[in-house]
Amino acid sequence: MRKIILAAIAVLAFGGGGAAQSFPSRPVTIIVPFSAGGPSDAMARILAERMKASLGEQVLVENVTGAGGSVGVGRAVRSPPDGYTISFGHLGTHVANGAVYKLGYDLVTDLEPVALLPSNPMIIVSKKAVPATSLKEFLAWLKAQPAAPIAGTAGAGSGSHIAGLYFENVSGIKLQYVPYRGTGPAMNDLVSGQIDMIVDQTSNSIGQVRAGNIRAYAITASKRVESASDIPTVDEAGLPGFHMTLWSGLWVPKGTPKDVIAKLNMATVEALNDPAVRKQLENLGLQMPPKDKLTPEALGAWQKAEIAKWWPMIKAANVKVD
Repeated sequence: MRKIILAAIAVLAFGGGGAAQSFPSRPVTIIVPFSAGGPSDAMARILAERMKASLGEQVLVENVTGAGGSVGVGRAVRSPPDGYTISFGHLGTHVANGAVYKLGYDLVTDLEPVALLPSNPMIIVSKKAVPATSLKEFLAWLKAQPAAPIAGTAGAGSGSHIAGLYFENVSGIKLQYVPYRGTGPAMNDLVSGQIDMIVDQTSNSIGQVRAGNIRAYAITASKRVESASDIPTVDEAGLPGFHMTLWSGLWVPKGTPKDVIAKLNMATVEALNDPAVRKQLENLGLQMPPKDKLTPEALGAWQKAEIAKWWPMIKAANVKVD
């Protein structure tokens, strides 16, 4: 009997660390709430490839699209809290969607933060057929159109949608939005001339800009992006103050053991510190978060601060889901 009691005490005393010691014992899945080929998908796949070296197991990416990313986030929320399902998201999915959709979950209390990921300044781009070659000319072209220009987004409340609303607010130009299941397919329609513009993530547009398939006018940051140093900032180009950066992060379902979260955070930080990974991400125009912002606690605080900042503007714009 005494041996049984001692064994039970040992389980209680050391059971809290057992999860991390045995984790992971099978593949881990990152749910990206947008279609393959877009900027979120690209970042997740670069990180997943490096994280498997730290975790010792495959890290898979699953694309679950719909409702501005809320379907994919909901899938992660409802997954077992064991660390094997990670929610990839950003300003749109883990902040704005709470002000746009009637979610069946709470973005703060139903998820546990893991790590802040690189951020992406937005870029104002148009179809190649637009004759404007500068931001001032593009603004004049937009104002001269007989009907509201068509802007592509990744869905109501997505980063590209919020950026479009912000653009309207700063420029005074009214846009007509066309929602897609991600900015990847939106970009396809921009290249083919089916829509007029996107206020897009730099990482999603920069390849098409370099290929000459679309026009770029300005970066929505206070300084130029190294990988696209020829593109001026909005301050330089004539739309001062239109600053917006789309940050990303990783979360897991509420109740995931803290030691498992710590192990996932470690794998993420190791990936971000890998020179080869950093080069890939920086070539996409992404900016690395400061080292002191890479803890789960830092992401949690940042998410709450962003909710306080953006929800009032989104609600004031009366964004509706069709």
